[in-house]
Amino acid sequence: MKNKFLLLGIALATLSACKTASPLQVANVKTQKNISINNELKNDEEFVKIIEPYKQKLDKEMNQKISHTNVDLTKQGDNSNLGNLLADYTFDGADVWAKSKLNKNVDAALINIGGIRTTIGQGDILLKNVFEVMPFENEVVIVKMKGSYLAGLFDYYAEHQVNNPVSHLYIETNGGRVTKSLINGKAVNPTQDYYIATSDYLALGGDNMKFFAKGESFPTGIKMRDLFIEYFKKSSEVVPNTDVRLNFIGKK
Repeated sequence: MKNKFLLLGIALATLSACKTASPLQVANVKTQKNISINNELKNDEEFVKIIEPYKQKLDKEMNQKISHTNVDLTKQGDNSNLGNLLADYTFDGADVWAKSKLNKNVDAALINIGGIRTTIGQGDILLKNVFEVMPFENEVVIVKMKGSYLAGLFDYYAEHQVNNPVSHLYIETNGGRVTKSLINGKAVNPTQDYYIATSDYLALGGDNMKFFAKGESFPTGIKMRDLFIEYFKKSSEVVPNTDVRLNFIGKK
């Protein structure tokens, strides 16, 4: 009986609260005019004055020459010269880290073509060009994988036939099947451990590269863009490798 009175009291209190509460206030909605951001929109002169010293400093830094190329560096084709170059830089930088931190050699490298956002034209290579090519904060990761698990990597290329750049790898497919797969020119040993350098994005399964989940990942803390800048600066003249690494026979 006490419970019944308690429930009745709660119900009456709720009804009373509903009656005495202030009615909902509807906001006064006004139609606003859209402002187009185009050349007709005037600059805030005061703001421009404030940021001008910082802009000049940034422009000076970004326009500094870090290397030179006698050819256009593009991302087109299954063995693009820019893709090969950046995959090689990834391999070289990761190999230095692995020797120092893991006492191991890196066996191959793999990056995604989608992470290379633009090309670099013939002539001087400026710092800003590398930021344009690699605007993301991706990190170099080394994945330790059994040779038997690498079948997933090769099958991925056979299925997708995508031009994701590789270094120290040769993958040949025909009719959606892997016909030849080499690491450093040698057939894969299924019982051997291999160390593959890639990006954190791919190591975590990006671009549907689920095969990396079977391995053990070692984050290096090295930003890919910083690594590319370092290696561009090492060479006054960039000479990308144009060897065939991906050979999709019969690709449409």
